[in-house]
Amino acid sequence: MKKVFRRTSVLLAAAFLSTAAIQAQKSPQDMDRFIDALMKKMTVEEKIGQLNLPVSGEIVTGQAQNSDVAKKIEQGLVGGLLNLKGVEKIRDVQKLAIEKSRLGIPLIFGMDVVHGYETIFPIPLGLSCSWDMEAIRKSARVAAIEASADGISWTFSPMVDISRDPRWGRVSEGNGEDPFLGGAIAKAMVSGYQGIDLNNQLKRNDEIMACVKHFALYGAGEAGRDYNTVDMSRNRMFNEYMYPYQAAVDAGVGSVMASFNEIDGIPATANKWLMTDVLRKQWGFDGFVVTDFTGISEMIAHGIGDLQTVSARALNAGVDMDMVSEGFTGTIKKSIDEGKISMETLDKACRRILEAKYKLGLFDNPYKYCDLKRPKRDIFTKEHRDAARKIAGESFVLLKNDKSGSSANPTLPLKKEGTVAVIGPLANTRSNMPGTWSVAARLNDYPSVYEGLKEMMKGKVNITYAKGSNLISDAAYEERATMFGRSLNRDNRTDKEMLDEALKVAANADVIIAALGESSEMSGESSSRTNLALPDVQRTLLEALLKTGKPVVLTLFTGRPLTLTWEQEHVPAILNVWFGGSEAAYAIGDVLFGDVNPSGKLTMTFPKNVGQIPLFYNHKNTGRPLLEGKWFEKFRSNYLDVDNDPLYPFGYGLSYTNFQYSDITLSAPTMGQDGSVTAMVTVTNTGKYDGAEVVQLYIRDLVGSITRPVKELKGFDKIFLKAGESKTVSFKITPELLRFYDYELNYVAEPGDFDIMIGGNSQSVKTTHLSLK
Repeated sequence: MKKVFRRTSVLLAAAFLSTAAIQAQKSPQDMDRFIDALMKKMTVEEKIGQLNLPVSGEIVTGQAQNSDVAKKIEQGLVGGLLNLKGVEKIRDVQKLAIEKSRLGIPLIFGMDVVHGYETIFPIPLGLSCSWDMEAIRKSARVAAIEASADGISWTFSPMVDISRDPRWGRVSEGNGEDPFLGGAIAKAMVSGYQGIDLNNQLKRNDEIMACVKHFALYGAGEAGRDYNTVDMSRNRMFNEYMYPYQAAVDAGVGSVMASFNEIDGIPATANKWLMTDVLRKQWGFDGFVVTDFTGISEMIAHGIGDLQTVSARALNAGVDMDMVSEGFTGTIKKSIDEGKISMETLDKACRRILEAKYKLGLFDNPYKYCDLKRPKRDIFTKEHRDAARKIAGESFVLLKNDKSGSSANPTLPLKKEGTVAVIGPLANTRSNMPGTWSVAARLNDYPSVYEGLKEMMKGKVNITYAKGSNLISDAAYEERATMFGRSLNRDNRTDKEMLDEALKVAANADVIIAALGESSEMSGESSSRTNLALPDVQRTLLEALLKTGKPVVLTLFTGRPLTLTWEQEHVPAILNVWFGGSEAAYAIGDVLFGDVNPSGKLTMTFPKNVGQIPLFYNHKNTGRPLLEGKWFEKFRSNYLDVDNDPLYPFGYGLSYTNFQYSDITLSAPTMGQDGSVTAMVTVTNTGKYDGAEVVQLYIRDLVGSITRPVKELKGFDKIFLKAGESKTVSFKITPELLRFYDYELNYVAEPGDFDIMIGGNSQSVKTTHLSLK
């Protein structure tokens, strides 16, 4: 009988392969009929199996049929697999599901394709600093093409958690501190991955399902420590943190990942208010929810029950798929028998998984993503690498560019002549260039900074190198910071021997590029830090290089805001290159030598020291705010030892040219509840270089029924201006931009007065006033 059922399923799937049938599947009614028929054949165990997402590390080609996971696939107890790389392996495992399981239900294959597949783009925090939505969409599009070519049909991206605490390592994976910008990036990423709304079947085999994460509030963990507790008012949740998730849902994201943290005393993975009331009922999400890695079993440590209890709570809350814990496969049948879970609840979760597979086209063709010719044709192509190089150059943020020594010109861009010494522990490492969460990266195929510059400047500039120091003096700390194949090959020479070598190399150079900062795994998951300064031996190296009197360019690698107060005071030029991806070395050369004018703008505030954290631009006033221009005043909200201002504000970033802003012109001074007003400003490139500028619109609600932030980003436009060129930039202001969640969580635009601000960063703005009637 088992063979008959399997053959029936295969024939049923084959029947849908005709063009006419594929077009007919666009109808939701056709999908419902197909899944209704399939679910009637499924046992309780097979339905539970669809909710199971085990890790697939033990499965390799040639032994797939003998692994424990493979046996579960044959029994219909697996719905998908996590992080299996290679189209041949995926095809072989899919074949197990189709040909050996009773009903032949295809698997879905997911991977952390976070900022590229083998062609790696800048880490998401760096990518967000481009403020270029088309470039961000393009990065996701390339990632989808490459991942799908290798058999992947589902990515665990975009990560849209808002965070105001750079101690948290996973700020590197997000888009910074602002929900408006985060929402725009969420939409761009979903569009890049999925191509179209997943409510319509994806016909192309180079579009994959996105998964927005981590729902919700993961970036607000206490003390900046990963996986930690979150506790905040619902008013703050909706006004400051929730919008990027909702934006992804509005864009049609196919899946949502639950966060590790608790909310209102209940872990997100078991939080029915979050997963059902907000996500499904309020926002209308109709895809499926997957846990994070072992998210269900981890709730035991949270203290809300044993594995059976927490599994039942997760399913009843609205979670559909269990990543790795196998709590569903191990306990759900028992909970159903005991009346703790209804069959209706199980059927809803199973249906959502099957609907996702249907929309991906896997029932039409289970091998849709298994074309063995595609990897060679579509992965790590010149076109993709060129796009990654261009976008990386857009992500770099020029933090400082003063004159150096006797020169009358700023330190950057460098001249293509003489000798340039590339010095530092990040100067000649290939594996650290892609940055954290680049799981499919070809770590040894990407040039280091030294190698890239030497290749680019051959015959023009003599590029020399010295390591100068280890990453950190503490060897155990360095080991923790260079995991997953990202070793810097710790040098066993003494600090003095390494420094002496670097100074000899520097003595023969005209300019020094100091490649310093974090290694790629000093940020990312489980990489929280309490000290955000440059590591000790690197500061010593930098001080010694500055004492040579040679021009020094600090080329800063980091996955988070660092405390750079000393560097800002002493180093003539600082270029933050984040971790720029597979083509980072070439993009760094493009910017350092002036072929590309840097245009990146910060999306997280840089503090002067960790004592200021959390520090963010869209804060609220106290009843005793520090008066503008003041450093300290007794009985005001300030510190004794440092002022309240950041080192670098949100939206900040320099260029090789200068941009001048006119005063703001409004099309009308007042606006009705159904009207709109246009705010206009003229921007002029007053410098000698062509360049791009991110024009930013901020709004302040001066009086509200609840307290409101001092300003909020409500628009931006990245424009390109040739030297001497002017352009008028317009922003359409509608009541929608003025809305917020009031005390009762009503989404309202309250009549009153507003400050309208436009400028090149959150601190340097022109201001005018608007009234809403």
